[in-house]
Amino acid sequence: MQLYCNSLTEYKRLATLEVKVGDLLIGNFNPIRIQTMTTTDTMDTAGTVAQAIRCIEAGAELVRITAPSKKEAENLLLIKNELRRQGYHTPLVADIHFTPNAAEIAARIVEKVRINPGNYIDKKKFETIEYTDAEYLEEIDRIRERFTPLVSICKEYGTAMRIGTNHGSLSDRIMSRYGDTPMGMVESAMEFLRIAEDLQYRNIVLSMKASNPQVMVQAYRLLVQTMHQELGHCYPLHLGVTEAGDGEDGRIKSAIGIGTLLEDGVGDTIRVSLTEDPEFELPVCRDIVKRYSGARTEKPATSRPLDTLPYSPFSYKRRESTAVDNTGDKQVPVVVADYRSLATIQPSDLNAIGYTYDEPSDKWNIADAAADYIYTGTQVPSFALPGTLQVVADASLWQTLADKAAYIPYFSTRAYLDAVAAGQTGKKNFVAVDADDLDTADINDLLKQLGQPAATGAVVLAVHATGSNAMASIRRFFILLTAQQLTVPVIIHSVSPQATADEHLIHHATEAGALLLDGFGDGLWLTNQDQAPAQAALLNNIAFGILQATRTRISKTEYISCPSCGRTLFDLQETTARIRAVTHHLKGVKIAIMGCIVNGPGEMADADFGYVGSGVGKITLYKGKEVVKRGLNSDVAVDELISLIRENGMWVDKN
Repeated sequence: MQLYCNSLTEYKRLATLEVKVGDLLIGNFNPIRIQTMTTTDTMDTAGTVAQAIRCIEAGAELVRITAPSKKEAENLLLIKNELRRQGYHTPLVADIHFTPNAAEIAARIVEKVRINPGNYIDKKKFETIEYTDAEYLEEIDRIRERFTPLVSICKEYGTAMRIGTNHGSLSDRIMSRYGDTPMGMVESAMEFLRIAEDLQYRNIVLSMKASNPQVMVQAYRLLVQTMHQELGHCYPLHLGVTEAGDGEDGRIKSAIGIGTLLEDGVGDTIRVSLTEDPEFELPVCRDIVKRYSGARTEKPATSRPLDTLPYSPFSYKRRESTAVDNTGDKQVPVVVADYRSLATIQPSDLNAIGYTYDEPSDKWNIADAAADYIYTGTQVPSFALPGTLQVVADASLWQTLADKAAYIPYFSTRAYLDAVAAGQTGKKNFVAVDADDLDTADINDLLKQLGQPAATGAVVLAVHATGSNAMASIRRFFILLTAQQLTVPVIIHSVSPQATADEHLIHHATEAGALLLDGFGDGLWLTNQDQAPAQAALLNNIAFGILQATRTRISKTEYISCPSCGRTLFDLQETTARIRAVTHHLKGVKIAIMGCIVNGPGEMADADFGYVGSGVGKITLYKGKEVVKRGLNSDVAVDELISLIRENGMWVDKN
């Protein structure tokens, strides 16, 4: 195993144990299963049954239902019986947090129980406590005593279990020793897993969820490594980005976190957590997993051996690169807009990428999410562009232009090498690199050229791949550059062969997001193989959404919003929409919108402000983890949130 997966250069599923959930098999190379969670009150039997049926008919292979207390756990029997009576036999999962007795009831009824090790036995008080080793072991013994009865019931009834760690709800004990870290998440799960192993119970799935895809991916990777080193085998993994939000942003964030792991063969079942009706999560799940449903026949990224990995996949560090104008070094990643398919380019065409021309004043208005480069192929615009937008044109056209300094030539690898030899490069050059086959003479010659003292114009590489191992191929190219200490800036050129807008989003978020999470990439260039002019706005939004979700370039407000469930104490979708409507212009501000207290304060460690349901119609406002206003009526809570943002100097009025 290469650190956390079977291969870093081609797609190979990670071998895991097989877990039986009713008649459904998870892990051990079975298909990647998709699931969701109901949002109804569990005591509303008819409503929960109806919603579960909609989810099943939308493709859910498991349906999770919250059971916050004994009464909800007991009502799972009525829900299950009614589903079975109507001919639906999809396994049900009980979602448990603070109540071991509810888990013990549910384990006798449904096919699987999910427990959160951060709050299943511990009562989280956000206290820092110093433990001696002896005191820490006493706490583990206490966990064993409380957890063993549930394991015994699961063994007796053939019930599966998910040990589901959440970044936002690590126990005070874990926080005191490990901090709010991916390693703390792993240890939180391993404490429970070791007990289950001692009790010879292995019908277990594990998860490491966080609202930050970077934290989530690092935690899963560490978990795989830890299980292999300590146990010699790996349990099936349930993947998900918790509190991903809604709409395009929620889909991008989910695809980045889940897709990054699936690309490396890690993951056996997924749930996309959107602040929308649960049946809308399933099409997104299907778009993600279908990338991995067929055989991949392409050869690995390269035949060159991968002796060492010149970066850590368990912590984030951006690859060092040299600045070329606005690209590389510590500058935020740039965005390239692809306009090659337009016959002629008009000023109005740039509206889609953040530039609006005002004819009376002869001025351009530039949005926060405005592209930095425009690729025009075999033409150049006939009008004056805003000064912040640079034009990249094919080198064959650039060679014919009178004013070469006004444009950037785009070379193929071979054409660039020839131009260097002929002394016909520009002051700044874009060079295409095809990473589908890194063993060619052209790639070798390019790497040698990049290692020479600068005798030519500055270079920005644009690396692409189109095979089914595309992400691995591009990553392998970055590894080659890093190993050879070549600091040329590199733009990730993601090319989607998909058919629909939703599929394009998943493709770009997965492939480009995975690379950015590992610290690779000084820019994004998104292209669809069937690209039409109308797709410019879509691709620009996706590019900036990917950069936002990977925390590499912040251009808008970020919302950490839970997907709702039976614990939610207000209409989450409606409230999220209201908050978004009045705060969407606050660039860089992170706002958490949580339906209840389960993960609220913890996930808000990653947010500036929090809006959390604390009772029916009651809201508590947070600044970070600190309670600022408690028990507000929901009809005034949004205005109070705005006041809180103002008081902390982070409010700006809309233009």
